[in-house]
Amino acid sequence: MSQGHTDINNGDYDRAIAAFSDAMRLDPKNALAFANRGVAYERKGDMDRAIADFSEAIRLDPNYALASSNRGVAYERKGDMDRAIADFSEAIRLDPKNVLAFANRGIAYGKKGDTDRAIADYNEAIRLDPKNALAFANRGIAYGKKGDNDRAIADFNEAVRLDPNYALAFFNRGIAYGKKGDNDRAIADYSEAIRLNSNVAMTFNNRGFLYFKKGDSRRAIADFDEAIRLDPKSALAFCNRGNAKLKIKETSGNADIAKARQLDASICR
Repeated sequence: MSQGHTDINNGDYDRAIAAFSDAMRLDPKNALAFANRGVAYERKGDMDRAIADFSEAIRLDPNYALASSNRGVAYERKGDMDRAIADFSEAIRLDPKNVLAFANRGIAYGKKGDTDRAIADYNEAIRLDPKNALAFANRGIAYGKKGDNDRAIADFNEAVRLDPNYALAFFNRGIAYGKKGDNDRAIADYSEAIRLNSNVAMTFNNRGFLYFKKGDSRRAIADFDEAIRLDPKSALAFCNRGNAKLKIKETSGNADIAKARQLDASICR
């Protein structure tokens, strides 16, 4: 049975693909080489070639759980959740302790809107690995979709305890606090998310919106400025900045609202 895959850390995927292709020419039945080349293609964003390589690895070694799991990731990235779930399920059948397969199947179920099955998979991933911050964070997102913000916050708390640099967990906890009306805690979480990763437009947009709700339009505008710099096509950020500017009698807000409507006719009605 094939084991594992080579970790491609340096980002030189083309060189890795060439090396694995050479290995396959020497040994056309080398399932590991096909699986590793599939990983390289997946990381380059070429999902079709990745899937073809994972499929060949599975044909050569039908018990290759990691190849099934990795093909599931590629299908999930292509938006084919049913095939992704089937592959993750096969990986779990072959390896019932495959934490990543449970966590990834949970993501796929979540994208299909099957929140309860997603939570069940995250539960199992956490049972198998109680230190898996990603599983806690994803379960928190699922609880948030169900409207259970208290459980969501508890999961995000655990995620950031396990990984204090987990920017996305702070971001999502900020969303949960905002839904509960605890704007100060939400702003604190968005601020921490920005400290850890200052390149996400939506974090600035969300914090700006809460500043606006608190009556601090100038801080809100500064955040919307940054959101627009990071994502010049964010209709939501233009709309929000326009409203904040108009709140303090800046007529340039009208141009922002017009821009928002140009980008998305459903925005700023």
